[in-house]
Amino acid sequence: MSDLSHLTDDERHLAELGYKQELNRTWSGFSNFAISFSIISILAGCFTTFGQAWNNGGPIAISWGWPVISTFILIIGLCMSELVSAYPTSGGIYWWAAKLGGAKAGYYTGWLNLIGLLAVDASVAYGCATFFDLTFSTWSPSWAAGYSLNRVFVMFLVILVLTALVNIFSSKVLALLNNISVWWHVFGALVVILILVFLPDHHMSVKDVFTMRVNNSGGLAGGETGGMGFWFYVLPLGFLLTQYTITGFDASAHLAEETQGAAHGAAKGIWQSIFYSAVGGWVLLLAFLFAVQDPEKVTAGGGGVAVIFNQALSSGWAGTVLMIASIGQFFCTAACMTSTSRMLFAFSRDGAVPGASRWARLNANKVPANAILISTVVAALITLPALKQVNIGTADAPLIVPVAFYAVVSVAVIGLYLAFAIPIFLRWRAGTAFRQGAWNLGTKWRWMAPLAVAEIAIISVYFILPFTPAANPLDEAFSWKFVNYAPILTGGTLLALWIGWHVSAKKWFTGPKTTVDLPAGVSSADEINLEHHGRTAHGGQVHDWRPEG
Repeated sequence: MSDLSHLTDDERHLAELGYKQELNRTWSGFSNFAISFSIISILAGCFTTFGQAWNNGGPIAISWGWPVISTFILIIGLCMSELVSAYPTSGGIYWWAAKLGGAKAGYYTGWLNLIGLLAVDASVAYGCATFFDLTFSTWSPSWAAGYSLNRVFVMFLVILVLTALVNIFSSKVLALLNNISVWWHVFGALVVILILVFLPDHHMSVKDVFTMRVNNSGGLAGGETGGMGFWFYVLPLGFLLTQYTITGFDASAHLAEETQGAAHGAAKGIWQSIFYSAVGGWVLLLAFLFAVQDPEKVTAGGGGVAVIFNQALSSGWAGTVLMIASIGQFFCTAACMTSTSRMLFAFSRDGAVPGASRWARLNANKVPANAILISTVVAALITLPALKQVNIGTADAPLIVPVAFYAVVSVAVIGLYLAFAIPIFLRWRAGTAFRQGAWNLGTKWRWMAPLAVAEIAIISVYFILPFTPAANPLDEAFSWKFVNYAPILTGGTLLALWIGWHVSAKKWFTGPKTTVDLPAGVSSADEINLEHHGRTAHGGQVHDWRPEG
């Protein structure tokens, strides 16, 4: 029998799944948690999409909406934690779907996951650029007077390039950066909360924080803050704040092949990053709400957090809060790029992406540099519509809203969560035949999995709906600049995937490929039982297993 004593448990588990160890396994369990915590980034989503919740529901969409939606997301995360413990590969979501549902399921899941991750890269980087611009505008009246969408877009491109370089440079440096990011998010958020608690002259009442309703959607549900239209259309659109902020936690799965003790570390990384972000984010958002001095002016300002800070604080302190958030968002962008590149690397390793061999190539530092570069380019291209200014107010009372930004955010949420739903559903369908890993849900999957899938289906419908009446083609005020192009991009992609699968992919795409050197007579890594030190009975014989190279 071959001597496999030099292999770690992680390498044996990975080989059982069909892959040899190629990426550097240098990430600790904390580093794995750190990247998902950094991507969730309460200093990003809570700041950049606060206006979506304020305009569509107001304070109740935040004070009540956040904890309710967070609970559903935690259930989704727990289901995914069980999956990553059983299958700790960089392919993550896609690999799980292919394993449980076949090549077709893996194909669709992989592309949805990739589209969602690319949209996350774009949205977080653009939000980061916007907040750096807001910071400089708060500190400098001359900078504010010369506001330009072109300037923000250039800053967005610079941020994309810088985070790409950070990712290409070294995985060890990146892991260190993510560890720093955790503490920046913890202490940065704490500083922001303390500033908003102690410095404002007065605070909004508890009653207003938990009961005030706002409909600043430009006329949805007749502009009313009651009735079926408000409760079942406008308010749920505000939940995009929570659903978008607490996403990207699949990064813990994509970094599993670089994590030590991945069966436990990656599983904990997913659910713990969701739980701690949910708690910290709620406290942070409540601090925003209590700091509101004049709700009507916040509404007139499009629900932006910068309006709240400028109401409650001096320009110096408001700029400080915005700078803390901006730096946190830069950390978040870097972590998002890491997750995207690992998923693209894994998906390309299995031949599912055009030019696969290029994107699956590692540089001297064992980093998928080409995957990082193409992710950067795509993120820039899909954000081009943000150069178009959109005013849903009037000439006398303009209300400039980042419709393109919210559309990219919707694409990110829909793509990622639909990708999450497929393997969760397939795991539920597999029932007790599913081989649970070291970290598992016991029997709780029986009710958690269908609940998770139902929540994802509902929010996916809501986030393709128009955000304003002028985005409805049947409305007399319709204009393409108002359109939420999430359904166009998502639907168009699904149609392209359907055509691609039936015309071509089903003929050659067979799902995850094996990169280990299998023994003679063994056709699949599934037939290798590494729990017996690399030996398995196959066809009445005992075969030795040896990793390629």
